[in-house]
Order: sequence, then C-alpha cells, then structure tokens
Amino acid sequence: MVGIVEKKQKTQEYSLIMCKVEESSTELIRERKGVNNGGVAGEREWKMDIKVENILSDSPKTDKYRASMAANHRSKRLKLGFVTFFLWLVLMALTTVQSGDNWKASAIKGWSYSCFNHSDYNSHLKVLDSSQILPKIDRPPKRVYKNNGYLMVSCNGGLNQMRAAICDMVAIARYLNVTLIVPELDKTSFWQDPSDFEDIFDVDHFINSLRDEVRILKELPPHMKSRIEEKPAHSLAPVSWSDLSYYHNQILPLFMKNKIVHLNKTDARLANNGLPLEIQKLRCKVNYQALKFTPQIEELGQRVVNILREKGQFLVLHLRYEMDMLAFSGCTQGCTVDEARNLTEMRYSYPWWKEKVIDSDVKRRDGLCPLTPEETALTLSALGIDRNIQIYIASGEIYGGKRRMASLAASYPNLVRKETLLEPSDLRFFQNHSSQMAALDYLVSLESDIFVPTYDGNMARVVEGHRRYMDFKQTISLDRKLLVHLIDQYSDGSLSWDEFSSSVKAAHAARMGTPHTRTVIPNKPKEEDYFYTNPYECLEQQPDEALQIA
Repeated sequence: MVGIVEKKQKTQEYSLIMCKVEESSTELIRERKGVNNGGVAGEREWKMDIKVENILSDSPKTDKYRASMAANHRSKRLKLGFVTFFLWLVLMALTTVQSGDNWKASAIKGWSYSCFNHSDYNSHLKVLDSSQILPKIDRPPKRVYKNNGYLMVSCNGGLNQMRAAICDMVAIARYLNVTLIVPELDKTSFWQDPSDFEDIFDVDHFINSLRDEVRILKELPPHMKSRIEEKPAHSLAPVSWSDLSYYHNQILPLFMKNKIVHLNKTDARLANNGLPLEIQKLRCKVNYQALKFTPQIEELGQRVVNILREKGQFLVLHLRYEMDMLAFSGCTQGCTVDEARNLTEMRYSYPWWKEKVIDSDVKRRDGLCPLTPEETALTLSALGIDRNIQIYIASGEIYGGKRRMASLAASYPNLVRKETLLEPSDLRFFQNHSSQMAALDYLVSLESDIFVPTYDGNMARVVEGHRRYMDFKQTISLDRKLLVHLIDQYSDGSLSWDEFSSSVKAAHAARMGTPHTRTVIPNKPKEEDYFYTNPYECLEQQPDEALQIA
C-alpha cells in the first residue's frame, strides 16, 4: 500500500513538473518574442531549472533517480518547448483567419487542457484591427437539382456579342439542368484579343451571384476532364434564334448520351420572344447583375467618368467608323480610292465574312452603313446638341484619322477619348486587349448623360438596353436611312438648314430611349427588335402592351 501511495505521489509530482515546465516554456517563448535578449532568456531557463530542482528535493529519491530525472527532464523540456511553440504559431495563425462564412476563430476557445491560458488568447483578440475583418457576403442559396451533364461554351465575336451569348448560355444551362463551365472567350476574331473570362469579368462574382440558378464551375471536374482527353466532347453550333423546345428536343438528348456537350458560335442562339418570363428575367439577371467587370476595369472606368463629370455633362458618341466595320459592311462613303481598295482586300481576307461584292451607295441608301464623321457632325447639330458639350468618343481608331475627324472636331471642339483623359501608364495593361478597352467604353457609355451610336452594332444595342434598365437614360437611336436621305437633300440645296433641322428633330422625337413595345416579326428574328436592346420583361416602366406584331 505504501508503494502505491508513493507511486501516486510521484505521478502527481511529475504532472506538476510538466505544467510548470510548460508554463515556463510559454513564458520563455513570450519573453523571446517580446525581448530579443539572450541574457534574459538564459536567466528564465536558469530559474526554471531551479524550480524543478526544488520540487524534487522535497521527496526522498536516490541520486541515481535524480540524475535520470534531470536527463529526462531536459529532453522532455526541449520537446515540450518545441510542441508548445508550434501550437502557439498555429493558434496565432487561426486567430487571424478571415472568412466570408460563419466560421470564427472563437471556436478555438473550446480547446481546454490543464495548462492552457485563455486570457492570453482573449487579449490577442482584443488587439485585432476591426478593419481586417471582412464583412459577411450574403450569397443566394445553392440550387439543388439532378445534374444532367456539363455545358462547355466557346463564345464568338466582340465583347458585347459574347456578353449576350453568355446570358443566353446561362439561361439554357438553367433550363436543361446542366452544370455550366465558365465560358471561353473568342481569341481568333479580327481583334485577336487573348483575354480570358477572368481578365474581363469578375469570375467569382459571376459564379456566386448565380448560385440559386445554375451550378457554374471554373473548369471540368478531374474525372470529366480525363474523359474528354480520351474522347473529345460532342461539339456543335446551335441553331440561331431557337426557342426552348429546340434545346429540350435536340440538345438535352446529347447531354443524356455524352454527359459533356460543347456549344460553339453561341451568339444569337436563343429567341428574342416567346420564352417563359422566368427565362427572360434570368437573362437580365445575368446581364445586369452577374456580369460585373473586374475591379481594375470598374475602377478605371469610374475614374474616367469622374474626370468628365468635373467639367459638367457629357455625351458618349459610339462612332463605329473603324476599319473592321467598314470592311465588313462594304461602306466606303468619303474614302479615298486607296482606302476603299484596302477595305475590299480586308473583306476578302476573312472567309467568315460571307458577303464579298458590295455596292456601297446602295447599302448607304438602305441605312445599312455607319454614319460617317461628317454625317454625324451634321446630325448632332441638327438635333440641337450644344457645341460646347464634352463628347467622349467610344471607339477604336477612326479610319482615315484626323482628315475624317476634321468636320466633327470643328463643330464640337470638346472631343475626348480615354487616351486623352488618362495617362499612358493607366492604359498600359489594357493595350492589345480590345475587349478590355471596350469594357472601359461600355462603363463610360452607361454613365453618360446622352448616348448616341452611329450604327446598331452589338455594343450600341446592348448599351441601349442596359440604359433602358437604368431607368431609361437618354439614348438617341438614329434613323440612318432617313438621315442620309435628309443629309443628301441638305447637301444639294433641296432643304434649308432650318428645314433639315426640323425634320431631323421630328424624326427622332420618339427615339430617345423612352418605353416602347418590342416588335415581333414572325419567321424573321434578325429583323425584329433585339431582346437585349429592349428587355421589356425586366423593366419597371412599361407601355400597356409588351409585344407588337409586325
């Protein structure tokens, strides 16, 4: 019995030694962290050895046992010191973790063992800077559904052509209950832009803001990726302007068979009209909420807007008079012989531009050419636009350069571009990335007091629709067919300036971005009103009837 009691007493003494060693180790670590002084640390170690020696001297022990305990103590002290120091590092790291979820470092308070000092931990929490704690991000709940497969998408065209396609592909993925892989952007078009999705759009915001609609992944899961390495995914271009029955009857069976389907040439693959209201609203949600530009693009775009705002109101002129547009359309009004020949050669060099032989005069009379800078100057003046207003040119390089811009600059001297408002260093990372540059113009266009496109291309149409969504900000949609007729009459003296100006104003009184019905043309979807120009179903202010049958 005496042996048992003595053994128990030794165990209690040893436990007390370990706690004192751990406390002393912790104090030593803290001392080394606070005071980088070898002498102080050495004194702490010496005091710790004295404590151990005093405790052992109170119990009857042999010299051999004392020597053994001293050796064991030194070994264990080193090990425990290392372990304690490691745990302290882990604790310090965990207490600084910042997360958007509800996981908190305070959960560590649940760790309890005999020698843990919670007061030190709590004092550390008090010194955390509140600005370092990120606010909780409210995300919609994930939509739970049976996954029918994985949709891979390759967009084609410029920024706004791809933007509309992405909206359509999200809606299609939602309808088919498939997982969407972040779309691949066009790198082979005329602009040769190497930008990926995440270079233009905030990809995490895109994924998280649509959690309640569709599952979106940045890339295929490993098991699916290895599958397409063995056998390429089934790839096709969907039929243009298709309704949902096409995707249910033709595309869904491909997912059931192959699990992975790759859709290419995705622009204009979903009908403008005749779709369920929830699908139309989803297209708007993607376009106006989920597709947010990267913080760098957003910040720079806002800086341009602020610079313009400091000087008052400004008009954004989307002057679509660039070489690619003129070559594609075959419009050569005002060009020199050499310029016209260069445009024709360029058109023939791109096989996917199918129309080769083009009569420029006929096309212009039909209103199918972008207005020239000279025609634009006359139109703005006839509309009564103040000649002193700032005009921001949202476009690439104007074909013909200063020669073609001379009349516009004479009529409106306050012409500016992003290149004249910003330093070259601000645009250095955007050079040779046409879609990122177009994104800057897009942001400035949205915020302008007046937006005037000279051609109804993809940017003009998508920006007009976005401005409609933003409480119908003024957008002047030019009637080019009528304008060129009036301009020709004014140029040959058939109309006086007052007559010309009055006719132009009257023709555009109802073309200022105000609410109007969307026209449906059966069996001619390319000629009817584009959904993204007038997303009627998503607007608060509406006329009495949503659709008008032509």
